[in-house]
Amino acid sequence: MGYFETALLAGLVIGALSGLVGSLVVLRQRTFFAQALTHATFPGAIAAAILGVSIPLGAAVAAVAIVGIMTVIGKVERQGAQVASGIVLTAGFALGVLLQALNPSLPVQVDSYLVGSILTVTTGDVLLAAGVLLLAVAVMVFLGKEILFSTFDKNGFRAAGYREWPIELLSLALIAATVVTAMPAVGAILAIALIAAPAAAARQLARTTTQIFVAAPLIGAASGAIGVLLSRALDVAAGPAIALTAAGFFLAALGVHRLGRARIRLRA
Repeated sequence: MGYFETALLAGLVIGALSGLVGSLVVLRQRTFFAQALTHATFPGAIAAAILGVSIPLGAAVAAVAIVGIMTVIGKVERQGAQVASGIVLTAGFALGVLLQALNPSLPVQVDSYLVGSILTVTTGDVLLAAGVLLLAVAVMVFLGKEILFSTFDKNGFRAAGYREWPIELLSLALIAATVVTAMPAVGAILAIALIAAPAAAARQLARTTTQIFVAAPLIGAASGAIGVLLSRALDVAAGPAIALTAAGFFLAALGVHRLGRARIRLRA
């Protein structure tokens, strides 16, 4: 495959993955956490470039560390998950900028980590995204009921004898893996748009939770593919094009939802 065909396939796969895992992000109200994670993995990518190792590996190591740090901060008395996310978001991104400033002669273009460079993705990046997508699908097939039970009825979940922390840890791991996988396509800053917007759009249109988990990957894949095509047609960066396409789907879904409610009111 040529570079454009590879980019198009990457947009489809990463978009589908982001939409699926984004459903967990939206339903479990972890959007701010995902945003903090997208920004805070930036120093991991920079550090990997400095050391000459795999960029996704560096981002993955940073993601694991960040999840641990946020968990610790979140348990501090009179603090919480939102406070932890805010601290990690700003501190992590600032650390990445500092590392970049201290190493101006990096062998790769640092800006690509911020807004993505999907036209330079490799077959390995696509295979990594496909592997994470298959893992996410398997998790939803085999543990979907438990995840939804924990999401919508935490007290009932505990009363039924389940432990909540394994489900939470699994959800955070999937979010972290998706953030790392999406970085080559849309970068550290714009990844949250591709993760949250398709799921939010699906939530506006779907009537059941199952429909959300089906519609969100489709919207995400469409956002990725259309964004890549628009970037080529308009000669603009692919990352922003993908993010704006995902945001456009959300605005369209919101408009359809409100129009439907208005019609129901008129009939009543």
